[in-house]
Amino acid sequence: MLVSMEKVLNKAAAQGYGVVAPNVYNAATVEAAFQAADEFQSPLIMDVYDELDIEKIADAVQFFSKRYAHIATVLNLDHSKTYEVAVRAIRCGFTSIMADRSSLAFEENVRQVAEIVKMAHAVGVSVEAELGHVGQGVQYAQDRDAGLTRVEEAQTYIERTQVDALAVAVGTAHGRYVGTPSLDFERLADLKKRCSVPLVLHGGSSSGDANLKKAVETGISKVNIGTDLRTAGAAAVTEYLQGCEYPDYVKMIEAGQVGYKEMIQHYMTLFGSKGKNE
Repeated sequence: MLVSMEKVLNKAAAQGYGVVAPNVYNAATVEAAFQAADEFQSPLIMDVYDELDIEKIADAVQFFSKRYAHIATVLNLDHSKTYEVAVRAIRCGFTSIMADRSSLAFEENVRQVAEIVKMAHAVGVSVEAELGHVGQGVQYAQDRDAGLTRVEEAQTYIERTQVDALAVAVGTAHGRYVGTPSLDFERLADLKKRCSVPLVLHGGSSSGDANLKKAVETGISKVNIGTDLRTAGAAAVTEYLQGCEYPDYVKMIEAGQVGYKEMIQHYMTLFGSKGKNE
């Protein structure tokens, strides 16, 4: 069943666990994510980048949400950059919008996100936004400190935008790291105390299980995972191809789905959402 992200994350925040948000790209990854959630009885947030074919992916999610109707599922537009793509997503069934204006100055970020919130809330859709800026792992040395979320701005931002969840920058990065990830848990604890909405961590892949577990324990309610899932799926395909004399395309895809699914389940266990489905 498709639900708003506010509903899923408010429960997670109240009970102290985290919800994994896998990036999905096509019907195969969507199905793998639903299988993971079904087997582990976990809520599920599916992140879809705004440059993908969002209508096609939404159709796949809606199909499988009927097959797995007992799973509380959020369809979230990830890192959306324009008002227009947010409207497209809502029209094709997304239940949450991540409005990314993190590269803008504070006032402009507030102004644009508040407009998205006004539109989305009018039709029952949740909004996540980002304050601070999570950079790229390949330039971690330059990005790590440059975009950290300012604690003193966070509550003002939430009050002025009325967002339902806030993605914070506390030392993670997107993609694979060049360097060793170092999370600012003191900053995260302060943000948790001051913020009235659930907190989100972007750049979960390769950040390390110990770091991510501690981040959830410190106050993170949603963790985005993309690169680790693609890597696990590719590794499973490679293992399949190396182990058979006559490769089969369909079986190859299925092998990739299993690798993808098992990595999602690893994070469901790590974040404590196993058995937490409504």
